[in-house]
Amino acid sequence: MGYERLLRRAKTEDLSEVSGIGCLYQSGYDRFGRPVIVFVGKWFRFSDINLDKALLYLIYLLDPLVKSDYVITYFHTLTTNANHPSFTWLREVYNVLPYKYKKNLKAFYIVHPTFWTKMTTWWFTTFMAPAIKQKVHSLPGVEYLYSVMSPDQLEIPAYITEYDMSINGLRYFQPESPT
Repeated sequence: MGYERLLRRAKTEDLSEVSGIGCLYQSGYDRFGRPVIVFVGKWFRFSDINLDKALLYLIYLLDPLVKSDYVITYFHTLTTNANHPSFTWLREVYNVLPYKYKKNLKAFYIVHPTFWTKMTTWWFTTFMAPAIKQKVHSLPGVEYLYSVMSPDQLEIPAYITEYDMSINGLRYFQPESPT
């Protein structure tokens, strides 16, 4: 199915069943002024979601942003096999998205990667999407994002911050100053 047709559908269909999950959203800008797209892996239950609508929602959210540079931050925090999409679906999504999505993607950050994520990423970027291989960065914690984006530009679920502090310590945590 052609991208223009999918874009028209994305603008007219009710996508609330996917948008309501809260697994994909824009969260501020990085230090270069590029919009940051957040994907929360734990909230994307691959087997329970309408994948056609998920693709339409992705297009609906990203199409206005990919005309210029943008970044994606994927939180793999506490995901299970139920959150892992199939290679077939990933390839379909990658193939249907036009060149501007790949060209203007400046970084793809994977926070809290597992062995499975690292292997999948390697396989995908080696055999299916070599053009984006240099743009993918695996980060062991949220704090590593702070060199490229200010903490106040990054809205993330509390469970991610709590998990991050439990495995990486409090070294980057800055409590609010008392007033």
